[in-house]
Amino acid sequence: MSLAETVSVEARPITQGPRFHWFGYYDKLQFDPSNRFVLCMEVDFEGRSPTVGDRIRIGMIDLEDNARWIELGETSAWCWQQGCMLQWRPGSDREVVYNDRAGNGFCAHILNVRTGKRRTIPHPVYALSPDGKTAVSLDFARTGRLRPGYGYAGRDPSAADPAPADCGIYRVDLERGSAERIITIAQMAAIPCPTHPHAGCLHWFNHLLVSPDGSRFIFLHRWHAVDDTGIRSTRMSTANLDGSDLRILQDGGRFSHFIWRDPDHILAWAQPVDRDMAFHLYNEKTGEVEVVGREAMTQDGHCTYLAGGEWILNDGYPQSRGRDERARPLYLYHPDSARRVDLGSFRSPLAYDGEWRCDLHPRSSRDGRLVTIDSVHGGNGRQLYLLDIASVIAEPAACTAVRLEVG
Repeated sequence: MSLAETVSVEARPITQGPRFHWFGYYDKLQFDPSNRFVLCMEVDFEGRSPTVGDRIRIGMIDLEDNARWIELGETSAWCWQQGCMLQWRPGSDREVVYNDRAGNGFCAHILNVRTGKRRTIPHPVYALSPDGKTAVSLDFARTGRLRPGYGYAGRDPSAADPAPADCGIYRVDLERGSAERIITIAQMAAIPCPTHPHAGCLHWFNHLLVSPDGSRFIFLHRWHAVDDTGIRSTRMSTANLDGSDLRILQDGGRFSHFIWRDPDHILAWAQPVDRDMAFHLYNEKTGEVEVVGREAMTQDGHCTYLAGGEWILNDGYPQSRGRDERARPLYLYHPDSARRVDLGSFRSPLAYDGEWRCDLHPRSSRDGRLVTIDSVHGGNGRQLYLLDIASVIAEPAACTAVRLEVG
């Protein structure tokens, strides 16, 4: 049985129009180590797919100087859901990493935000290792073609091949700027999936994330029919950072958002064989699976653990609230006490749907005391909002419930 309550937490805007602002995915470092500077992206339009020529500005917000915007650069390699993979380089208090275009392909920039010095490596990045020295990446044009919103506009050289051998996952050395292909799409497509056959389907990779100790990474292998769109099935696997010791933890079916809890466990909204759809905790070493928050975390969301691992921060997809708008929930869950604390419900007009929807994608500061979300509830397009949750997480067993309506 879960204990549910709602607390009063202000969602304070830290960006404003007329331009639109967002950060994108929930599994990247948005706050610097001091929790003062918050990374952000800025765009002039909404409601359509990005083209090769559409550029966005990147910057950071100074929380100690009236949320002042500090411009850092711009890029044309981006998508609505994950932006340009903008993130702080782990282990650094001054370097950020983001993707850009280079000729007909893509690259990554490592920028020192204090000196303005920028170094370019000839390979894009997806997820970085905890020591900031290595990244894993994929073919963004292919992912963008087969799963709009999660890759980049541009020509996919492997478009004619449903499961190419020259397309896959790459290990990128951020110090030397070199990269090597460690897993291919052809390699994964050659492994039969008894429950969800994929012969003749189009295959791609998505959602890479390195483990907290930097030893392994998770990736999703997805496919759909040639005359189809969306996702027919998903295979979730892990491997060493050189592609060795491949482990298939869920072979087909429904598998969505996930996060590493620790080096041995992965939390994910998924439906393992002979189980209901729910949040499950996978033991990456043994393959054992257990349900988390069965009564409290009842829908898909973008889940992360706050610092210390005691709390799960999560959101949800729009819940009906009227004919012309829907609401997106934001909450915390404390597994040990089965306590759910709702932080707000944020209006989302129906126009924000599909590829250019604006998910909350909640992200926390390094100490877990602050949360940012991307939201459109303010009526001025997607903007960045800040919530101070320090008092909520201070005493897990004691908090006065207060009804709250946000926006």
